[in-house]
Amino acid sequence: MNKRIVIAGAGILDVLVCPVENHVFEKGSVPVDTIKISTGGDALNEATVLARLLEKPGSVELLTLVGEDKAGSMILEHCHREGIGTELFTVDNSVQTGVNVVMVQKDGNRSFFTNPKSSLRKLAPGHFSGLFSGAGQETDGIFCLASIFVSPELGGDALAEIFGRAKQEGMIVCADMTKCKNGETTEDIREALSYVDYLFANKEEAAMVTGAVQTGEMAERFLACGVGTVVIKCGADGCFVKNRDIAGQFPALQGIRCVDTTGAGDSFAAGFLWGLSEGVTLRECICRANICGALATETVGASEGVRSRKQVREILDKYGNTMESVL
Repeated sequence: MNKRIVIAGAGILDVLVCPVENHVFEKGSVPVDTIKISTGGDALNEATVLARLLEKPGSVELLTLVGEDKAGSMILEHCHREGIGTELFTVDNSVQTGVNVVMVQKDGNRSFFTNPKSSLRKLAPGHFSGLFSGAGQETDGIFCLASIFVSPELGGDALAEIFGRAKQEGMIVCADMTKCKNGETTEDIREALSYVDYLFANKEEAAMVTGAVQTGEMAERFLACGVGTVVIKCGADGCFVKNRDIAGQFPALQGIRCVDTTGAGDSFAAGFLWGLSEGVTLRECICRANICGALATETVGASEGVRSRKQVREILDKYGNTMESVL
């Protein structure tokens, strides 16, 4: 039986504008190369890329909140087209589906306009009730919360409850994060972290919540909270991985032309979850993740770079041996 894979978090639309320079607001009209609407949000990005990698319609379920509006309909249509399960969607006519304006600079870095009153920040514990309605039926699934700190109502206690329930159902628990919004530290989410088997965070996010400077120390502080394996995303430097058995820096895929970093971390997580779902080694999970994260930066749009399982496997077969860890 295939593993049940549930990705939870934000599903929104992105309006991407690139390239944008600092003086954009000094003129009434500024020509740019690209203006496009794309699906976005950490959970939707992860689910989209993972569905393409698994190539089994319905193998990935998305747990998210959208409004009963045009943007919400576009997200549902996208999920149906990509083969993403929508049974765990909450469609609420009292909220507006989140839409971000993403301004992409020439080096691929971004600035955002976001609406904190939209669905982006409204996911709450009650939206997870459907996840556990079949208690005891799944024994080898994967649950991933795409971003700790995105939703104010998912604080430390709520996360601990959700992660603990997922563990009771026999699921592998994974979590990604964004920058903490209110000075939160690992102590604020210590209990929740104790249920996490695989934690993903980029270097800046990890530094903010741990107070550490070196990646090794960041990872150690997460491990001290009970995390099983810590994966710190380091952009062009690949990633640092540590658990009780190994610690190493894994180099990024080389030869990549970065045009937009939107969704790179989400694609990275999807690549890792793909490997996890197939039971491959930790090293191969990391190599798959690094490849997917790199491919995401080569195109404009959060989930445009990773197109198929075959695309990633060909790169893995060709360059995998150059992406081993430096222990």
